[in-house]
Amino acid sequence: MPLLLLKNASLHYGTRTLLDNTELILHKGMRIGLLGRNGEGKTTLLKVIAGDNALDSGERWLRPGIKLAWLEQSLPEGDEQSVYDVVADGLPEVGKLLAQYHHLIMDEAADMNKLARVQGELEAHDGWMLQQRIESIIDRLQLPADKLMKELSGGWRRRVALARALVVEPDILLLDEPTNHLDIPAIEWLESALRDFKGALLFVTHDRAFLQNLANNIVEIDRGRLSQWQGDYQGFLRFRDEQLAAEAKANSEFDKKLAQEEIWIRQGIKARRTRNEGRVRALKALRNERSARRERTGKATFSLDAAERSGKLVADLEHVSQSYDGQVVIKDFSTVIMRGDRIGIIGPNGAGKSTLLKILLGQITPDSGIVKLGTKLDVAYFDQLRGHLDMDKDLIDNVCEGRDFIEIDGRRKHAISYLGDFLFSPDRVRTPVRALSGGEQNRAILAKLFSKPANILVLDEPTNDLDVETLELLEEILLEFKGTVLLVSHDRDFMDSVVTSTFVLSGNGRIEDHVGGYSDWVAKGGRLLPLEEDPKAASAAKAAAAAPVVASAPAAVKKKMSYKDQRELDALPATIEALENKQEALEQKIADPDFYTSDRELVDATLAELKEVQAELEKVYERWAELDA
Repeated sequence: MPLLLLKNASLHYGTRTLLDNTELILHKGMRIGLLGRNGEGKTTLLKVIAGDNALDSGERWLRPGIKLAWLEQSLPEGDEQSVYDVVADGLPEVGKLLAQYHHLIMDEAADMNKLARVQGELEAHDGWMLQQRIESIIDRLQLPADKLMKELSGGWRRRVALARALVVEPDILLLDEPTNHLDIPAIEWLESALRDFKGALLFVTHDRAFLQNLANNIVEIDRGRLSQWQGDYQGFLRFRDEQLAAEAKANSEFDKKLAQEEIWIRQGIKARRTRNEGRVRALKALRNERSARRERTGKATFSLDAAERSGKLVADLEHVSQSYDGQVVIKDFSTVIMRGDRIGIIGPNGAGKSTLLKILLGQITPDSGIVKLGTKLDVAYFDQLRGHLDMDKDLIDNVCEGRDFIEIDGRRKHAISYLGDFLFSPDRVRTPVRALSGGEQNRAILAKLFSKPANILVLDEPTNDLDVETLELLEEILLEFKGTVLLVSHDRDFMDSVVTSTFVLSGNGRIEDHVGGYSDWVAKGGRLLPLEEDPKAASAAKAAAAAPVVASAPAAVKKKMSYKDQRELDALPATIEALENKQEALEQKIADPDFYTSDRELVDATLAELKEVQAELEKVYERWAELDA
């Protein structure tokens, strides 16, 4: 028996059709990725399923007793509320009572009369069972119950939002762009947590790796209709290509028949004979059918206006270090960036990616080290915070800045036509940017970015809120771009498709330079860890540090090193040097462009050998630290 059913569902906004006599069935265990162009109505469909939006016609049926929860696109506020308060808020009936009880029992000076009154109300609402549920969810997601939201990063606030949604034990969980604002470790954690969800899951995402790893069904909303595929995202892509080819063939045959009938009707007297009235009626039906056909929205067709080529050298960094408030962000980093390099920059939130970008662009001077910038550098910067848009101005003034024509590769294009390449209709060009959706604002930034000549593109999280087809086109453009690309992104699939090398910031000041994209780095044994420790552990460590000193057993006396241990310690530097040389030789071999085209067994053996050398090197480092101490 299904959990939810949409039958003959229709919904219109003005003259626009968002749902056209569509059907959707949700069963337990389904993890559905919802796809569609920006503006096709994905969020509206989620609202219909949640019961927030009513249908114009059709039926929304929800099995009695079924509970829904919605993980919204925006993060919870970083305010003065505790984690426990926010999670308990997911239970509107008794959540406030449970939060109040939690704070009272944590307060040694609490009013006992007030505590007794709250306990009585909880007993009347069966609150103790719900209290256990809250504590179980907080424990399972390893959340720090008494920390304030303002003390948590975006990734941890996303965990809190998920806990608030799960605490109601929903049968249907809706998620709108759940990976926005998350770094790669947090995205991977979210994937793992959602795979364990036992109900029905329906989510909207632009992250294709997240979609491929999580979804077991795909639903696409296109021109008001829903098409469903049982299987993963890659299988759906093949299915959709076949469907579009079949649709194009059917439309072509229909148009050919209509053209033949239009020629026939213009022959005059023969068409008006009584015996041909049926054919005339059939022609009218063909015309009505053709006028009712909704054409598939075209793809964005933007391109880059390349500036004069930069010098061969773009940036040369030698032993660069940077700290903020005593915290090392970049430590002794050296690299050379040449014209045509496409470099991806990855790392957990707060690791220093933006700082590295500013140093590479000459916007800040590092604490130490030498930075040499190349000549003839024309930089175009995509800002993830949309700082380059004036929210009060309309779209055309933001993008075109008073110009009637935009010049791209020596060809002039009218401003309205240029914006049409980015899927903005003429009636949208006078819309204030504030009224545009997140995806439309990102397209507006791309339109403004690509309207000016550049030989260096700096893209800071460009994929947020863009539909999949626009992402694919952006990939193609970046691959054809002859200049230099610096890309900061948590979108693993996009990174793999675009970059030729990757800077990995681990958060301890160290920056690793690897050939290839994110998946190439992972194949070599790489793994990103969250920048911050588990907040529970951090709180415990902080409490322990602040605890009063008590008498304890005398500290163990440090023993004098034996002759054997001293000999081992003396020999370790040479061992470390030999292992490091071996590691470097293997990495150079793997970095060869022809490496992955060689025999598969040789490739696997080399990668395995590198992993063994890295593991052995870590053991030797640990032993050296142990003996040296």
